Amino acid sequence: MSLVCLEDFKTHAQKLLSKTSWDFIEGEADEGITYNDNIAAFKRIRLRPRYLRDVSEVDTRTTIQGQEIKAPICISPTAFHSVAWPDGERGTARAAQEVSVCYITSTYTSCILEDIVAAAPRGFRWFQLYVQSNWDLNKQLIQRVEVLGFKALVITIDAPVIGKRRQDLRNQLNLEANIMLKDLRSPEGKNSTNSGPLMLPSSSFCWDDLSLIQSITQLPIILKGILTKEDAELALKHNVQGIYVSNHGGRQLDEVPASIDALAEVVAAVKGKVEVYMDGGVRTGNDVLKALALGAKCVFLGRPILWGLACKGENGVKEVLNILKAELHTSMALSGCRSVAEITPDLIQFSRL
Repeated sequence: MSLVCLEDFKTHAQKLLSKTSWDFIEGEADEGITYNDNIAAFKRIRLRPRYLRDVSEVDTRTTIQGQEIKAPICISPTAFHSVAWPDGERGTARAAQEVSVCYITSTYTSCILEDIVAAAPRGFRWFQLYVQSNWDLNKQLIQRVEVLGFKALVITIDAPVIGKRRQDLRNQLNLEANIMLKDLRSPEGKNSTNSGPLMLPSSSFCWDDLSLIQSITQLPIILKGILTKEDAELALKHNVQGIYVSNHGGRQLDEVPASIDALAEVVAAVKGKVEVYMDGGVRTGNDVLKALALGAKCVFLGRPILWGLACKGENGVKEVLNILKAELHTSMALSGCRSVAEITPDLIQFSRL
């Protein structure tokens, strides 16, 4: 079977995975309003192409936090890749290295960090941090990822508690009891969390605590989960280096704005002072183009990466990334954009439908 678009990978992955695994990957909070709107919101936006431009050469390269990537399409932090493929995050890391994009490794992985780095030693990696209540543990983990060569901390802020994912409850999926939090293990296996249950994010972490993290590390800090201008402005006041617009793929608070709808508000508030990224609902090259036109420096993929992994392991991840990159290249050429720098808000028209 030839898989030619991300939707093909979704369809095929669902056939290959158990219902419990599929429901975990796709799982939306509550009624799934935001989950569905993440995709629908992109389709309400129309493009305003410009023609009679020389598009014989189109360049998809850009930079994030000063490092070049082959396309503004990178990998979101998602948990427990071994649910999709036995090699788990090691395969994802190898694919990201080969395609030359950034892979944000989750706190909640099914492989220890050292093994992920060893699988792709030249890869461009950021680390997604769920801040724990134990600050000694936070410090240990941050210092560990620094040593391993991660280039930024992406702090997820929209999960002080875990959203109600109905299908996981129906399936009686209990990750706390059944999946260990391997990112918090030391490579020697001496960490006290080695045999403990899944540790959930701190529900007391707040703006004033950012200074504690800034005192621990010199890594750039990116806040993931911002949806409002008020929080974007607070992020600037607290001297973060990046803002990541996200609603957690519709897995946390339901009935919040689609990420692409929140993007313009956040970009306007930031006024170019830091880079803005987004994830949620990106499925085509046109979607990437729209996000960039509305001010995103880069988009990140969550579920589609796991679809690719489920279908073909690391080769599936590479195919997903390369398909989307090729679609973006085509969309840029057909709209008259020869480089990422030429993708501007003038390209966007909001539909009245």
